Amino acid sequence: MARKTANDDPLAPVTVAVGQEELLLDRAVQQVVAAARAADADTDVRDLTPDQLQPGTLAELTSPSLFAERKVVVVRNAQDLSADTVKDVKAYLGSTVEEITLVLLHAGGAKGKGLLDAARKAGAREVACPKMTKPADRLAFVRGEFRAAGRSATPEASQALVDAIGSDLRELASAVAQLAADIDGTIDEAVVGRYYTGRAEASSFTVADRAVEGRAAEALEALRWSLSTGVAPVLITSALAQGVRAIGKLSSARGGRPADLARELGMPPWKIDRVRQQMRGWTPDGVAVALRAVAEADAGVKGGGDDPEYALEKAVVTIARAARSRGR
Repeated sequence: MARKTANDDPLAPVTVAVGQEELLLDRAVQQVVAAARAADADTDVRDLTPDQLQPGTLAELTSPSLFAERKVVVVRNAQDLSADTVKDVKAYLGSTVEEITLVLLHAGGAKGKGLLDAARKAGAREVACPKMTKPADRLAFVRGEFRAAGRSATPEASQALVDAIGSDLRELASAVAQLAADIDGTIDEAVVGRYYTGRAEASSFTVADRAVEGRAAEALEALRWSLSTGVAPVLITSALAQGVRAIGKLSSARGGRPADLARELGMPPWKIDRVRQQMRGWTPDGVAVALRAVAEADAGVKGGGDDPEYALEKAVVTIARAARSRGR
């Protein structure tokens, strides 16, 4: 979820939302607009792109009104503003106008950093909206969405939803909203499966689960279905890597209760139980072979090979064979 600075008043004179996660950026804007309209239902909202904000436009929009009307001025892609307009914005940061809230959406990074630094120096309220590239971040997002909806969901249900939907935060948020509206009581993995079984079968994590369990035919079927429904090959190699690494971590860890191992390995306790079931048949040599296969597939899908689909199929078969290496 979006992270905020200590100044968490959405009606602060200036808010900067920093990052590239579109859903979080939009929510940052919506929060400011909602707060402004709660204070004044007639609040005027101007939502502008860099090409619409010419030199002098901001001064015109922020001129004190005779009737002191409340106004929200949203500037998207602020890193792309022209040099002259950046000067206008910096000047405004030094002399903000009461009843006007300026919202700057900035991608972060080096481009336009001077404007971002100036806003921070001026004491702007900041909302961090980073791109959620890690599965753990998306899992935390889903859990937060359930909490915000006042609903209880099991850890397995949250993980199943991430596995089924993938990396699109808008779709994840929509799925949580649908489940919260339709289901009474605690939302569990079975409920998620009923609603999103088709998506779950196409999930990159389903491919990985079947592969590390040694179920080559099912893993290949899931892989082909995933690719046919538009799952990015790089997401599949990432899931394969996570699955094999989890096997390696748990196989080299000391025995103990799931809660103790969870703390040691940085996994949730329910995942410890799942990986324990998956690791039967694995050997240290098998893990090493599987990791090499994942590395080769990753290179193949990132331009190192002519056929990403073949690279993934080869990796899935190698991993499934490695999962059955004990006793051979």
